[in-house]
Amino acid sequence: MYSSPTQPSKLILIGGATGYIASRLIPRLLELGYRVRCLARNPARLRNRAWFGQVEVIAGDATRAESLPYAMHGVSAAYYLIHSMAAGHGYDRIDLESARNFGRAAKKAGVEHIIYVGGLADPHDKLALHLLSRIETGVALREAGVPVTEFRAGVIAGPGSVSFEMIRFIAEQFPLMVGPNWLKHRSQPIATSDIIEYLLAALTTPECRGEIVELGCEKQRTYIEVMQEYAQIRGLKRQTLLLPFVPPVLMAFMIDKLTPVEFSYALPLVEGLQNDSLVLEPTARRLFPHIEPLDYAEAVRQSLADLDPRNIERVWLDSEREHVRMKHEGFLVDYQVIGTPTSGDVGNSRHQEMLESLNLPRVSGWETVEQAEGSLLLLKARGNHPGGLWFERRALPGGRTSITLFFAPKGLPGFLYWNMILLFKLRQLRDLM
Repeated sequence: MYSSPTQPSKLILIGGATGYIASRLIPRLLELGYRVRCLARNPARLRNRAWFGQVEVIAGDATRAESLPYAMHGVSAAYYLIHSMAAGHGYDRIDLESARNFGRAAKKAGVEHIIYVGGLADPHDKLALHLLSRIETGVALREAGVPVTEFRAGVIAGPGSVSFEMIRFIAEQFPLMVGPNWLKHRSQPIATSDIIEYLLAALTTPECRGEIVELGCEKQRTYIEVMQEYAQIRGLKRQTLLLPFVPPVLMAFMIDKLTPVEFSYALPLVEGLQNDSLVLEPTARRLFPHIEPLDYAEAVRQSLADLDPRNIERVWLDSEREHVRMKHEGFLVDYQVIGTPTSGDVGNSRHQEMLESLNLPRVSGWETVEQAEGSLLLLKARGNHPGGLWFERRALPGGRTSITLFFAPKGLPGFLYWNMILLFKLRQLRDLM
């Protein structure tokens, strides 16, 4: 694991601070003593993060060059974790414009180093637009003359990663996984924890400046093998059927409906599966010999071991909506603000009695896993239900209360249990409260 920096007072800018990698990187930077400045188009989306009070947040948009100079002032190194896939058609042009603006602003401000996470592919291949855009973004960042370390990664294996959640939810729900022949293309996944170690190490490894560093575990797997191996580790029996052609738009539509990945992200990612994503140069081992990447199987095991609502980013709080139902980091989540709390502590035994009165099938009881008097109660269901089930009640400012049901479904029976039983019982529970 990366150790503390020799100059902990350096100011680090995070471009794309609301994204997945940033959410894992920022706490580590703070632990190591760096000062962190976050650049975000909508800073309000960060205020529910546990580390929000420890960082400086600046509103800015890389597509608007005039918003960047202030963010760059006094910065030693900048992470570029920005992409524009959510914009849909034309996102590749936006990516190039953003990277050029960011690089020029960094150059003018005297930033010493830009660290970028791009896509892993052979640039000499005929690439899908998403992968080509990621590689061209790295080129655009370098144009201004600031030394850039470009990390290239394929499938990132960890809770919350778009590629991993797509794999997870497909493998969980489909006893027969159907896809196109090009799922036989090969990949070398990289664990999220390893990506973070490389990103941290780049700050104190001058030799990596100006380098392109390809990241991945040692063993190559086809994309279909990546899904099969997840299912095997999860204890699910899965068969595969590869067809000569399945329209990427159809695949993206199904992914949008059945996984946490929205269509605007799913389509370019699906198209990118038509290319191999392999480590061709041993630059990572030469520059960072102390980092030993986890194998994909171990990364999956760690992700499954971390299936606990206390470990996840509560992104549903960003919207300030009073009722949110979503798929997130392996969970099906139902969150609702129910208004004025009832009399008595949030953690009193009455809540367990109410839950037990629902007579949930295959639930034998509830155990308290976290409790803070008057403010928080987290209970976990015991029994042989098809997944992990938690109930949380939390006091909110202004005298309001939220209740959240977290369910980590295991296989298709878990998704049926959620849709046919849990959601119906949850309505009954709200009535009781």
